[in-house]
Amino acid sequence: MLERLNQALDHLEARLDGEVDMAEVARIAAVSEYHFRRLFSALAGMPLPVYVRRRRMTLAGAEVLAGEPTLLDIAVRYGYGSGEAFARAFRSVHGVGPGEARRTGAVLTAQPRMSFRVVVEGSTAMRYRIVEKEAFRVVGSKARVPLVHEGVNAAAMAHLKSLDERAIVRMKELDHQEPTGILSAAVYLTDSRDEGAEADYWIGVATGPDTAAEGLDALDVPAGTWAVFDNHGPYPSALQELWRDVFTQWFPSNRYVSRPGPELLRTQPVEIGAETGSQLWIPVERDTGSAGT
Repeated sequence: MLERLNQALDHLEARLDGEVDMAEVARIAAVSEYHFRRLFSALAGMPLPVYVRRRRMTLAGAEVLAGEPTLLDIAVRYGYGSGEAFARAFRSVHGVGPGEARRTGAVLTAQPRMSFRVVVEGSTAMRYRIVEKEAFRVVGSKARVPLVHEGVNAAAMAHLKSLDERAIVRMKELDHQEPTGILSAAVYLTDSRDEGAEADYWIGVATGPDTAAEGLDALDVPAGTWAVFDNHGPYPSALQELWRDVFTQWFPSNRYVSRPGPELLRTQPVEIGAETGSQLWIPVERDTGSAGT
């Protein structure tokens, strides 16, 4: 898989001065565009569009400092329809506008060309199983929260503490399906997994697809395949490390790819720093385009 990912990045690199067809880039990697974006973000530590913008502005920066061609010509070459749009993108990467950079010879920021290579990891075994699950519904309470990569997610904890006893009792009455017990479900709103990117965050239970949920929010989940990971360790650091390992180690070495859908998590107990038993459900589908190596 790493070889195909690098071939996809080579293709992307060759088209930075024109329109980049992300579907074609993903096809070269032999995965869906959805999975390619998710996998890239986990491996690279930044969303794919951010990397593309930084690479374009790195190349454009060298041309700006060279003095030729005109700034508008550079803007058009790198896919910007106006000098103003190009200037905004340039400033977001370099901290200075292209005109000022050309006049003063400003210090610019370079995004190196990225490639993926094998790093010997995986000394700790990952416990998982594959589950085929019919359509179901998550009923509970929803809030919009920012992503937090390390440490406590204050917004998510505040949402959990805001639930009253009646809502929790009602959820437990509707707890009819695996994963059993009170769980959380995350529905990401964009491809970005940057710190602070927003997600819809549910606290609820899994129940039948036609279950009435008076007074509760409902999230309908279609039938599909799930990779289920068991984990034990201090909360929340062990879970954050598990999520990272799933995308940087498990996916590249298994013949599955992620698919759209909520990520489900069951943790007991939810106490900061406590040893917690957890179960992470990731929606997946069989990858028929790669060898899984």
